[in-house]
Amino acid sequence: MSLRIVVCVKYVPDATGDRHFADDLTVDREDVDGLLSELDEYAVEQALQIAEAADDAEVTVLTVGPEDARDALRKALSMGADKAVHVEDDDLHGTDALGTSLVLAKALEETGYDLVVSGMASTDGTMGVVPALLAERLGVPQVTLLSQVSVEGGVVRGRRDGDSASEELEASLPAVVSVTDQSGEARYPSFKGIMAAKKKPVTSLDLDDLGLDAEQVGLAGAWTAVDSATERPARTAGTIVKDEGEGGKQLAEFLAGQKFI
Repeated sequence: MSLRIVVCVKYVPDATGDRHFADDLTVDREDVDGLLSELDEYAVEQALQIAEAADDAEVTVLTVGPEDARDALRKALSMGADKAVHVEDDDLHGTDALGTSLVLAKALEETGYDLVVSGMASTDGTMGVVPALLAERLGVPQVTLLSQVSVEGGVVRGRRDGDSASEELEASLPAVVSVTDQSGEARYPSFKGIMAAKKKPVTSLDLDDLGLDAEQVGLAGAWTAVDSATERPARTAGTIVKDEGEGGKQLAEFLAGQKFI
């Protein structure tokens, strides 16, 4: 029986762009370029490696997001994933981590899965809680923050590295895992992969398809909210210390005044 691997990925604003909040205090995704979250590229890579090591496996990438989120799916497909699922609905605007985990869980129940793989966090929200929330909703084990991961005999195994020790973990499938940026560099899409991605299937789902009401997601259903936001002040030139024989003393006094020393 084919091993069904589903990778949850996110379309995020480019960290090098001018990111800011919209009028409703959600992240403005209209005025900044987006891309596949870099941390999710590691998840796609590990899923592909697991599939390559298996006798029979299929890799599906799943995302929840606006129309432009298909760009993230195409990137994952060009890396080597087999197919994609895109959950898109206007009522999803403003959905928080809890709501996202609900939508993902319902989508996974629709697609079917043996192993769910995600990155350690998104590069915009950086909460890192969705894999655990997702495992709880699905009622399956979670093995998170892995720097190494493999699957054999219906069991997923991995290593979690801490500051002072490493843990060897395992769980029976089906399961949810997340991988860190220490799990191995993600491959670059080849020209052949980019061209092949254009022909790979992308299934679209909305809230009705998942049996969800608008009140359960979006800003209306969010358990968290941004109350206020202030633009970061422009950077100043800072303090310049001219060394005319007393530079070291002036620098020490400045650092002491700032309580750095």
